[in-house]
Amino acid sequence: YAMIFGSIIALVVIPAWRIFYSRVILKAIGFQRVLFLGISPVSQEIAAHLAARPEIGMRVLGYIDDSDDAGDLPGGRILGRIQDLTSIAQTLKPDMIVVGMNERRKELPMSEMLHLRFAGVHFEEAVVTFEAAFGRVSTRQMRPSRLVFSSDLGPRKGSLFWHSIYSFPMAALLLILFAPVMLVVAIIVKLTSPGPIFHRQVRVGLNGSPFTLYKFRSMYVDAEARTGPVWAKKGDQRITPPGKWIRRFRLDELPQLLNVLRNEMALVGPRPERPEFVASLTEQIPYYNYRHCVRPGITGWAQINYKYGDTLHDVIMKLEYDLYYIKNLAVSLDLYIIFHTLKVMLFSETAQ
Repeated sequence: YAMIFGSIIALVVIPAWRIFYSRVILKAIGFQRVLFLGISPVSQEIAAHLAARPEIGMRVLGYIDDSDDAGDLPGGRILGRIQDLTSIAQTLKPDMIVVGMNERRKELPMSEMLHLRFAGVHFEEAVVTFEAAFGRVSTRQMRPSRLVFSSDLGPRKGSLFWHSIYSFPMAALLLILFAPVMLVVAIIVKLTSPGPIFHRQVRVGLNGSPFTLYKFRSMYVDAEARTGPVWAKKGDQRITPPGKWIRRFRLDELPQLLNVLRNEMALVGPRPERPEFVASLTEQIPYYNYRHCVRPGITGWAQINYKYGDTLHDVIMKLEYDLYYIKNLAVSLDLYIIFHTLKVMLFSETAQ
């Protein structure tokens, strides 16, 4: 009944809210008019995303660039050259100019930009706009110097303090509330396949320290005896029949509340990975190790925003969400993530 009721609400309320938001709220507050200075790949990616998602409230006016043959561009066209910045801005009156140039061998028109800034036009680097639009950090645009001198990269000490304070009591409360469910799951696991109730696995935690993670066993015993350590995937033959339902509702994750009580994990954070994979991914993906600067979590920003995947591209995408979470770590963001995770568990949305 909960699944049917939740699905009906979702089918009615979500489309209605989108229509109301786009036709009433956005018309009332108006779209933010965005002009792009440069046609770099990240600028085009942002523009395509904004064009496809009008509910974000940002309208692309076009591009300013010295390129003579840019071809088709998402969201608009080249309106003029960089030397025409002031005249174009005065004509179109953008609320924000996003700076994302392919090359900066030529100096930016700083005097014109400064004049427009004092006239009320907001300038923003493309990487900053990317984060606001996508909710993740672009690893392609990250530079060591940017990381060193950034004042808001995180994690901030104050946020880390509160993050550790509320994780313990919330985990204890959730453990009490879910105790009956955990007892039922434990009985099902024990009766449906031979082997232990809990699956213990070494994972990489805070600052790269290994710890033992606990989960309800959803796979057959010795599932990796032949294959060695591999990522789980959709339609995985190693998963028991009850295990499919246990994983679908994320009930296999509940024993990790014990890891939170042992101060090895937090309720929210990047998902802990296995040492075998961490060693390989650190060599292949720049900045991968920085996700270990906070405690790993039972759920996280990447889990609620990105589909399940087992490719290198999927890992990079999840890393970008993890880095965004670390940068913006806050109680409000954690509560948002926990709410969406509970929604997955209650209404059987696809776990990620």
